[in-house]
Amino acid sequence: MRSEFDFIRNIKEKYDLRHVGDDCAVLPKDSKTDLVTTVDLLVEDIDFRLAWTTAELLGVKALTVSLSDVAAMGASPKWAMLTIGVPKRLWNTNFVDKFYEGWTTLAKDHNVELIGGDVSRTPDRVVIDSILLGEVPKGKAVLRSGANPGDSIFVTGSLGGAAAGLILLESGFRYSKVGQRRKALITRQLRPTARVDAGKHLMKRGLATSMIDISDGLFSDLHHLCDASGVGARIESENIPYDENLDAIGPDILHAIRSGGEDFELLFTSPRKKISNAKLPPITRIGEITTNVGQVEVIDGARSAYVARTGYRHF
Repeated sequence: MRSEFDFIRNIKEKYDLRHVGDDCAVLPKDSKTDLVTTVDLLVEDIDFRLAWTTAELLGVKALTVSLSDVAAMGASPKWAMLTIGVPKRLWNTNFVDKFYEGWTTLAKDHNVELIGGDVSRTPDRVVIDSILLGEVPKGKAVLRSGANPGDSIFVTGSLGGAAAGLILLESGFRYSKVGQRRKALITRQLRPTARVDAGKHLMKRGLATSMIDISDGLFSDLHHLCDASGVGARIESENIPYDENLDAIGPDILHAIRSGGEDFELLFTSPRKKISNAKLPPITRIGEITTNVGQVEVIDGARSAYVARTGYRHF
């Protein structure tokens, strides 16, 4: 079965869509500023389950996934359009009101203005369409296509927490009935954080040659970046900064964590060997860009292996 990424590649080639492929589309606004825009679709029982989350948290996550795309371009979020379709059983409750309360609370934190959208009825499941627009100085948007051989590969924060939280939820655990460390993992899944400030910092100081947010999984998104830049990558396994709470759910989960997504950390490349800022989340060097086009190699001690495009897929 073809994946969504195969479908996108086919559409790009078939219709010559040269400007499709980054986290956001970049459009000229005026002589000093470019406009960036992204759209995200969330479907009940595919991207979230109401048995696991609340309407407020769902509102927060709906905006976060779009904020993360804008962050990956080094841009500042400005305006949003939000569409939601709900079944009648939820329309007759306070679900939609609570959803917008959660969304609006996060929007205020980032000075995002809601400028439009729509509300409709669906047969049986919630569907959310989130559009976010932002601004970036002219020609300064950080694309996926700028990585060069020899560049260092960095990630912000820690990885695997959201995937571990999903494993817990799928195993029947719920936030209100687990200990603090498992709660922290479930929170990474239900209420992720977009690294907007980190993205803007990297853009303003010209530190990143390429960037993508980790939504599908580290290796899947690294493959996307390498494809766009026409390069390969070498990763030092021992340097990957995994979430400190992962051992709270038991052993033998590393494969699931590596192929899991929704951490919404930033994965970027830079000519520098070290990047740090006390006001930002930790930034860890995990490898370097190579000339081995399209290949992602993982070094684990004395062993070396090429990794496939593992990550979250809708199909």
